[in-house]
Amino acid sequence: MAHELPKLPYGFDALEPHIDAKTMEIHHGKHHGAYVTNLNAALDKHPELHKKGLEDLLRDLKSVPDDIRGAVRNNGGGHLNHSMFWTIMKKGGGGEPKGDLANAINGAFGSFATFKEKLTTAGMTRFGSGWAWLIVGGDGKLAVTSTPNQDNPTMAGVAEVAGKPVMGVDVWEHAYYLKYQNLRKNYLDAWWNTLNWDEIAARYAKLKK
Repeated sequence: MAHELPKLPYGFDALEPHIDAKTMEIHHGKHHGAYVTNLNAALDKHPELHKKGLEDLLRDLKSVPDDIRGAVRNNGGGHLNHSMFWTIMKKGGGGEPKGDLANAINGAFGSFATFKEKLTTAGMTRFGSGWAWLIVGGDGKLAVTSTPNQDNPTMAGVAEVAGKPVMGVDVWEHAYYLKYQNLRKNYLDAWWNTLNWDEIAARYAKLKK
C-alpha cells in the first residue's frame, strides 16, 4: 500500500494566532505532501518494502537497500514525524496535562514548568533543522531529546537518548518563518498554546503498555 498524506484534523486557521493559516497550509500540503510523494517513489524501486510498516523501516534502516536508504530516512522520517505533529495540536489547546502523564512528567522532571523549559531549550539548541522530543526511553522513563533533520528517536543512533516519541515539536524554519522569521523562541512559546493534551496522554498510555 502506498503511503498517503493524512488529512489535518482541523482547519488551516484552527491554530491561529499561534500558528498562522498560511504556514499550516504550506507545511501540510507542500512539505509533508512532498515527503509522502518522495517516500513512495523511493519504495517503488523496491516494491516489496511497501509491505513493511513505516516505523519498522525506520527502526531498521540498515535493512533498507543502499540506493534508497537516504530517501527513506529523510522522507519516511518526515512523514512519520509530521503525521504525529498534526495530531498533538488542536484549536483551543494548551494548558497542562493531567492524570498519569502529568504524574510521569512530575516524576521525571520535578515539575511541568521544568519539563516545558527543557523541551523548549532542546528546540532552541537544535542547530539548523530538526525536532525536539518527549520520549519514553528504554528504561520506561520520560526524557527530553532532539534529532537533526527528519530523524526520529526510534532510529538507531540518531538521538542522544533513544526512545519512542510521546510528542515532538518541529523546529525547521518552514514550521514558523512566515510568522516568526528568525525568532524561534517566540514560535516555541506560542506552540505550547496549541497542544492537545488528551491526544498526547493517549499516546503515552499506549507506549507504556
